[in-house]
Amino acid sequence: MRHPSLVSLSHDHHHGLALALRCRKQALGQLKPMGAAGLRERAKECLEFYANNLVAHFRAEEDILFPAVRGAVPGGEVIVDDLLSQHQEIRRLMSQLDATAGLAKLIFDLGDLLERHIRKEERELFQLFEDHVEDAKAEAIGAELKKILETPSS
Repeated sequence: MRHPSLVSLSHDHHHGLALALRCRKQALGQLKPMGAAGLRERAKECLEFYANNLVAHFRAEEDILFPAVRGAVPGGEVIVDDLLSQHQEIRRLMSQLDATAGLAKLIFDLGDLLERHIRKEERELFQLFEDHVEDAKAEAIGAELKKILETPSS
């Protein structure tokens, strides 16, 4: 059972995993529409998900959750640094989705990275948070996360 302070992030992760699967299937020609039209449709969906969800999600993690883990978890900087590097790579891949050449590989790679990233947060980072952060502090962190995640994107 996930700590209540992390539920909003886990909810985003659920949607991100579904998108990651669609990306990989689209890139492999397993979703309709197939070909270039399907790839463009998936790229558009990725960019919309990024703008409507990931920008705030990454900000919540980078500004609130990651510093809390660094401060509370012995050796927490290692996993946080790895996750920050993945955030940067996801941003880089998102910025290339307007390409026409190599779009299938790009979408597949994005889906693959998104899934690995989410699984690492859910299975490793969140477990460390739950094991090392006191309930009162976790609740305060959860309230800060919720503020960022519920702020409408501009």
